Amino acid sequence: MQSINYYIKEPRAIGRSILRHFSELLPDRFYVMCMYYLQTGKLLNLKHPQSFSEKLQWLKLYNRRPEYTTMVDKYAVKEYVANIIGKEYIIPTIGVWDSPEEIVWDDLPNQFVLKTTHGGGNKGVIVCTDKNQLDKEAIVRKLKSASKIDLYKTLKEWPYKNVRRRIIAEEYLSDGSETENETMLHDLVDYKFLCFNGEPLYCMVVSNRRTNKSYDFFDNDWNHMPFHNQNYPHAKIRPAKPHHHDTMLLLAAKLSAGHPHLRVDFYEVKGKVYFGEITFFLMSGYNTITPEEWDEILGSHIKLKGES
Repeated sequence: MQSINYYIKEPRAIGRSILRHFSELLPDRFYVMCMYYLQTGKLLNLKHPQSFSEKLQWLKLYNRRPEYTTMVDKYAVKEYVANIIGKEYIIPTIGVWDSPEEIVWDDLPNQFVLKTTHGGGNKGVIVCTDKNQLDKEAIVRKLKSASKIDLYKTLKEWPYKNVRRRIIAEEYLSDGSETENETMLHDLVDYKFLCFNGEPLYCMVVSNRRTNKSYDFFDNDWNHMPFHNQNYPHAKIRPAKPHHHDTMLLLAAKLSAGHPHLRVDFYEVKGKVYFGEITFFLMSGYNTITPEEWDEILGSHIKLKGES
């Protein structure tokens, strides 16, 4: 009944479901144009894209560099990033396996993080704070399900098309906010820098993951920006500027150099900066920016071929 009510309230969701079913049969351009309309209710202008959301769709289709596969692979990207900014910013890897069934549990410490390497958001992340309390069978089932996520198939995010599907274990990072015996994703603040042509311009701060996830945007002087994702509210308590903000800006600039747009994520834990991941398509380009004029402003920062 709940799903029926959802489709009644969101009739375009039926179209999205049908479109995803035939995704492998349809040309990428046609699929992206249809999905854009079904997600936003707007026609996609690929000839002269102007808005942030339109330009991200253009980049999906026409900005396909081989190195992007490495840059979104959560295991392979570690070496790539270390070669640019140094290995001291990399979260240490404990183990890597081709499937969840191959995980050697006895080799893992009491606290660790498991991730799928090919994307999928929180569905592919397991945070363990006490291995003795871990339901290994449930974790394997969750990771097997997450391993089936295909961001190229459903969203046409080309960088993920050829990422090798593996499971990695990383060292557990703690800022002291977790509670005893907690095995949910802990509440590390995520600093996500939106970079345009090698220049980080805005920092998206994701906080309150366990309660009421919030998004806040700041400029490089840590002025709170008037725009946000309409699906996520501003935090009730405005996030503080990270102590190593200048370092994050410098690192983000190095990692984004030569690319029209990407997002670089960092954590700040006990006085150290750690690289999180690189993402090319914020909310897959269907991110509803409000007020709407900021979708145009953000889009103006992305310079496509032939633009100045």
